[in-house]
Amino acid sequence: MAIIITDECINCGACEPECPNNAIYEGGAEWHYSDGTSLTGMITTLNGDDLDAQDAFEPIDMDVYYIVPDKCTECVGFHDEPQCAAVCPVDCCVDDEDHRESEEELLAKKDFMHNQ
Repeated sequence: MAIIITDECINCGACEPECPNNAIYEGGAEWHYSDGTSLTGMITTLNGDDLDAQDAFEPIDMDVYYIVPDKCTECVGFHDEPQCAAVCPVDCCVDDEDHRESEEELLAKKDFMHNQ
């Protein structure tokens, strides 16, 4: 499962530098698969979409920091717990009930983003 940032976020930014996948963005910022990963050029995502890793995607939230589910691995393969949740001063980094993934799926996502 991915982590989401709730609307209780105070926009402190503590979570953003902790993410090993660069899956956390400031509200209103576009995101890219290539940000903080080894992905470059044309890629086929784990969902089967063909796109350029540099393609810009619309912000998921305009007001508070947000986490891109397609890049979030809950820090599996990097840390024992999600680092965003560990550093959040208001506990607004929580499990995303809409994005459930097994540990194997999370590790595959990590390998996809960092071993290309």
